[in-house]
Amino acid sequence: MSERTQWTRRGFMKAGAGAAALVATSGKGNGMSTDRKKEARRPNILLLMADQFRGDCLSSDGHPAVRTPNLDRIGEEGVRFRCGYSTTPTCTPARAGLLTGLGPWRHGMLGYARVAPEYPLEMPRALREAGYYTMGIGKMHWHPQRNLHGFHDVLLDESGREESYDFKSDYRCWFASQAPNLDPDVTGIGWNEFQAKPYALPEELHPTHWTGETAVRFLSTYEREEPFFLKVSFARPHSPYDAPQRFFDQYTDADIPAPSIGDWAGRYTERSGDDPNIWHGDLGPEQARWSRQGYYGSISFIDEQVGRILDALEQRGLIDDTLIIFTADHGDMTGDHHMWRKSYAYEASARIPFLMRWHEGATSEQRGQVSEAPVELRDILPTFLDAAGGAGAEQCEGRTLLDLFRGKAGEWRPWIDLEHDVCYSPKNHWNALTDGKVKYIFHTYDGEEQLFDLENDPGECTDLARDPAHADTLHTWRKCLVEHLAERGEAYVKDGQLALRPERMLYSPHYPKVETPKKRRRG
Repeated sequence: MSERTQWTRRGFMKAGAGAAALVATSGKGNGMSTDRKKEARRPNILLLMADQFRGDCLSSDGHPAVRTPNLDRIGEEGVRFRCGYSTTPTCTPARAGLLTGLGPWRHGMLGYARVAPEYPLEMPRALREAGYYTMGIGKMHWHPQRNLHGFHDVLLDESGREESYDFKSDYRCWFASQAPNLDPDVTGIGWNEFQAKPYALPEELHPTHWTGETAVRFLSTYEREEPFFLKVSFARPHSPYDAPQRFFDQYTDADIPAPSIGDWAGRYTERSGDDPNIWHGDLGPEQARWSRQGYYGSISFIDEQVGRILDALEQRGLIDDTLIIFTADHGDMTGDHHMWRKSYAYEASARIPFLMRWHEGATSEQRGQVSEAPVELRDILPTFLDAAGGAGAEQCEGRTLLDLFRGKAGEWRPWIDLEHDVCYSPKNHWNALTDGKVKYIFHTYDGEEQLFDLENDPGECTDLARDPAHADTLHTWRKCLVEHLAERGEAYVKDGQLALRPERMLYSPHYPKVETPKKRRRG
């Protein structure tokens, strides 16, 4: 360790200790007023999310290695939705669904593109109009990057993305103020690489710590009379897999599972390129394990910060007055079926953690449930509007999750739709359906179908689509997809059959039209 790094660590730790003392002092006996608590007030709302977080990477989901005690607590004190999905599993379309409460055809993004500047109904604006103070911290991934979508304020961590010459994220500005002679990217891993490496700087400078610390400070000092809506969005465990060394060490001797490899996955064995940004390729068991060790370490780092956030709520006496949801925008293949990154219909990419701790008075149902209902990001906005007494839920395609605990579970959807436009290759273009027990995938480039029994084969290793014993099941799910896509016209369903779509269609007709500023006349 260099002399400069040692000095930076000592100086930063000293400054951090002082800041922690300030936060602790500000939180003592400093909860909301008694009058406010006596009112039958609407709950505070806390949305916690991470980027590229696999749905199976929770201790409570039965993972043999990952340690997530704080995230597990949310489900243990509320509900864990085992069948939580991201319909369009890449960052921006998933975030559009979260923002609007709509599925991809209705919000208009069928694949990875820019979130529209404005939608008729948007989560922060709807909650602001319902009387909430709205705050966003972390990664939003919107365009323009300072677009608030109704937030009163945001503090951004947009990694290395700078879409305009005058933009610099708040995390990067803070980093420069704390360590003006250090490089935030010195660890040396890119944003979509399979490599893993311990963070090269003091962990207090890491964006995961900054996001957690900023959220704790907001909660510890909040004194406004109105309830808050706080969105805390971690940029990890999305690559770079760069957790601090102590989190790598947690998994040195862990039972890290080898990637699941399907009987259909041979086509993805060869590397898709020579650089570390590949989307498929068999990199061998040692690289897969090391990548997963870094990925799991990033998850445990996030879990630790979530614990700090829950502690801050508890210290203020607010935890039972707050509706809490934790989720992610999509998952991460981390070598399953020789695939990397996301955008696929497979569980590692499309299934996400989905945890909810409801506020007191929301339901009399027993806490600690595991729900089998298929839920999706579009369900979060109507849930928040339900709790807040806000307007606009009828505009959402999603449904309030609270209905599942009001005797309406039998009325829930039977399956959730999944899709993604062309990504990485024209052959990676698909539509799918799942109820969390069976999954049907239609590949639109060549019409290939896949069918998986998720109950008996959660790793999707055996494709049943060509097995005569499952022909009826295949036909049933194909028919459901035909009915679901029929409203989109002959590009999707022609003569009652699923149509091939070798060309990309990134936006649906519902994508909001962006007004182009008129040029001023000279003279």
